[in-house]
Amino acid sequence: MNENQLDTSNKFNSISINGPRHYSTSLIAGAVAGTVVDIALFPLDTLKTRLQSQYGFIQSGGFRGIYKGLTPTIIGAPFTAGLFFGTYDGFKNLFPSVSNNTAPLVHVCAGIVGEVVCCTTKVPIEIVKQRRQASPNQESILKIIRNAYVNEGVFGFYRGFWTTVMRDVPFSMLQLPIWEFLKKEYRVFTGKPLTTLEVALCGSISGGIAAALTTPIDVTKTQIMLANSAVDQNFSIVFKNIYQKKGLNGYLINLYIFLQVITYNVVFR
Repeated sequence: MNENQLDTSNKFNSISINGPRHYSTSLIAGAVAGTVVDIALFPLDTLKTRLQSQYGFIQSGGFRGIYKGLTPTIIGAPFTAGLFFGTYDGFKNLFPSVSNNTAPLVHVCAGIVGEVVCCTTKVPIEIVKQRRQASPNQESILKIIRNAYVNEGVFGFYRGFWTTVMRDVPFSMLQLPIWEFLKKEYRVFTGKPLTTLEVALCGSISGGIAAALTTPIDVTKTQIMLANSAVDQNFSIVFKNIYQKKGLNGYLINLYIFLQVITYNVVFR
């Protein structure tokens, strides 16, 4: 291998964690992208929530009013997406250059920190949004907020917080390292920078894999957030009840979420 070939090989096999993006850039870009995508794909999210609901798809609204709950999404999406990507890139900036063996660990840790931080705004928004999407009584947003506060206080807006973390952390631990790995390997294979479409394709594959493996937790999280009783807020009890009532289909009934996640990653990433 001559000197030029060696330089090219080192260029594509080394990983720069830092990159040209500043924290504020990731924060703003993530906020804008997250808002646009959440609004565009909101009908799919509504159908997914109703499929997961313990009240049943039809009783939760079926195909009617698929934009119910859009207002809290519009308000919260910029904060949630911005916090995640800002924290994710901010954490990676702490490690300007790492080896190929260490890079996946940095991506995993960055994803974990990003998910936990963004859950501080995501969970309250999810509570209001999902109850608006799937409430059998079709309550208004103001009534949902009032009932949550009256019945459980501030903690009522964080019901299912740790279940959400249990879903999102494994999702990021799977998705982000796979996404970064696919981008690197594709860049090595082609010998040139990835196009936007190619980056999106890598995100689609990684997101689909992560969604498949975390769907059961996602179903459990949704039912905890929609629950009326304190008993139905316990993760192990809810998870067990889903299996007893519907078997494995209870966890996998919304596997069409693949379509949503793939579309989400094509646009978002």
